[in-house]
Amino acid sequence: MSTIIEMANSETLDNKTLEEDKNKTASAENECRMCRAHTTPRLMIKGELGFAAWDKSPVNKGHFLVIPYRHFSDYFDIREDEMIELWSLVSQGKKIVEEKYQPDGYNLGINVGKWAGQSIFHLHIHIIPRYKGDVENPKGGVRGVIPEKQGYGYN
Repeated sequence: MSTIIEMANSETLDNKTLEEDKNKTASAENECRMCRAHTTPRLMIKGELGFAAWDKSPVNKGHFLVIPYRHFSDYFDIREDEMIELWSLVSQGKKIVEEKYQPDGYNLGINVGKWAGQSIFHLHIHIIPRYKGDVENPKGGVRGVIPEKQGYGYN
């Protein structure tokens, strides 16, 4: 069972709240910030095994994360019950984003390992809304993580 939290959205967080949140992160360097993120004003949805929160540094309006409470870094170490709930949180969060922002598409992303770009070693799923015109040519989507491989070689 998930609970939708009526708190700040990604556009209404004030600078003071964001600065306080950054200070909390800085003062607890040794603690995983994803382990603490369920207490942030950016919280959207709270579940039994995980939660959804607006991203601290959004790529686009409506960018949010889905994060398990259990601390582990590798998506391939996820338990089945966690997988079911986290993907349910993705769907619930998408409904909130649809109502608030009406995006034209989405990119979903999970970085697994340093060489895949993982910088916080606690599993988290990025849900990034996309909008017509936010990039010149979106063709290839997530393939753009290696820019020269983004195209398909055909039209």
